[in-house]
Amino acid sequence: MADDLEDEPRSQKFRVSLPEGESSPWLALSKRVLAAVGILVGTVILVYVDRKGYGDATDPTNTITLIDAIYYTTVTLSTTGYGDIAPVSDQARLINAFVITPARIAFLVLLIGTTLEVLASQGREAIRIARWKRKMNHHVVVVGYGTKGRSAVKTLLSNGLDKGSVVIVDTSSTALAEAHADELAVVTGDATRKEVLQRAGVAQADQVIITTNRDDSNVLTTLTARAMNADAWIIAAAREQQNAPLMKQSGADSVITSSDAVGRLLGLSSLSPTLGSVMEDLLSYGKGLEVAERDLLVSEVGMQPQALPDQVISVVRDEKVYNYFDPVVTRLARGDRLIVVRSARELPWAPRPGTHNEDFASDDD
Repeated sequence: MADDLEDEPRSQKFRVSLPEGESSPWLALSKRVLAAVGILVGTVILVYVDRKGYGDATDPTNTITLIDAIYYTTVTLSTTGYGDIAPVSDQARLINAFVITPARIAFLVLLIGTTLEVLASQGREAIRIARWKRKMNHHVVVVGYGTKGRSAVKTLLSNGLDKGSVVIVDTSSTALAEAHADELAVVTGDATRKEVLQRAGVAQADQVIITTNRDDSNVLTTLTARAMNADAWIIAAAREQQNAPLMKQSGADSVITSSDAVGRLLGLSSLSPTLGSVMEDLLSYGKGLEVAERDLLVSEVGMQPQALPDQVISVVRDEKVYNYFDPVVTRLARGDRLIVVRSARELPWAPRPGTHNEDFASDDD
């Protein structure tokens, strides 16, 4: 699975690869090679069919065989021209002048063009990667592009994050193809290795999302990422709840336990199918209900969380999260942020329906 970051040989080199444009240069090169082969084959057939119009100075019988036709074609199209086989009839000479000579020119153009295309494509790729590295700052690094990684990226992009601000780290060729299909940059390599995370720009990243299916890899990746960037917000996935504290100790700011989350959802669905449907709706993006975080409006300062039009479930104050009924947040204050449940049709960062242009209430006001 693409979720798994399998062990790779220490000698294997990692690399950065950016999504291709609409037309791959290698596809163009393949077409040119096929065209060159077509010219060769067509010329061989032409010479062999008109073989009576050619003479071989090295053969007393003056007989042109298929091998002779292949030999003549290759030395003629490559402009080597030893002169041992030559057109002697008027028809053969005219065909050489008006058919084989243009074919020779086309063949040489294809060869030179193919060489230049290879060099140019390599140069363009190096320039693209260098330009990408210069721009890569305050981005999101996603380790593992399996089911969890793709869902995390989809949620980020749906909430306004630019594709150019996402970097995928994975060892899988399948993940590479899928990420490129989604127009995302990929660093191919083992994320537990420092040099791989350096290529992904973890030191300049705002967030690191670790989504592999191996808890040991997640712990090592978290340790490495935290050592490289003390300020990044690191979110890690844990398969087993018992490994969550270890990931926290390794430097993860948030740990999501997949098995416990799925198990709890299954249990809720069993106890109450309706409650299970609501929870599934909250976890699904783009339909029904959505959980979002927004700023407090100036007009809402001093109000109770329960009195707001949005369904407030938590209040963020001084980097701490309080339940809406906590006595500490009985009255909302400047600088508070609200965790609300709202319709998925609204933008998550919008204040609330009909108030998208109102002023926020920040500490600076």
